[in-house]
Amino acid sequence: MVLSKYILDEMVRVLPKLSHNKRSPAEVRGLADSFLFTAEVVEPSGEADTALRDEADQPVLGTLLAAKADYLITGDKDLLALAGKYPIVTPAAFWKRHGG
Repeated sequence: MVLSKYILDEMVRVLPKLSHNKRSPAEVRGLADSFLFTAEVVEPSGEADTALRDEADQPVLGTLLAAKADYLITGDKDLLALAGKYPIVTPAAFWKRHGG
């Protein structure tokens, strides 16, 4: 698993706002902190793709590029729109390919 501090900060900011989340902001922060010890943390590439519809997603795409990862797993529709160009898959598609 490869992450960037940007992705971890985004997780801490967004996850507590989701209706299906049952964790407190402090629990989410603790989870993010634990990822610092279990994941490889990279600095997002400075490369930008002008085809990306949401400019705020550039650091997420930059994390994929910097990590040279096999997959970017996301439900973000703006990132998924680039799946023909980059190895971007939904969690369900990843699970179907590699799950149990």
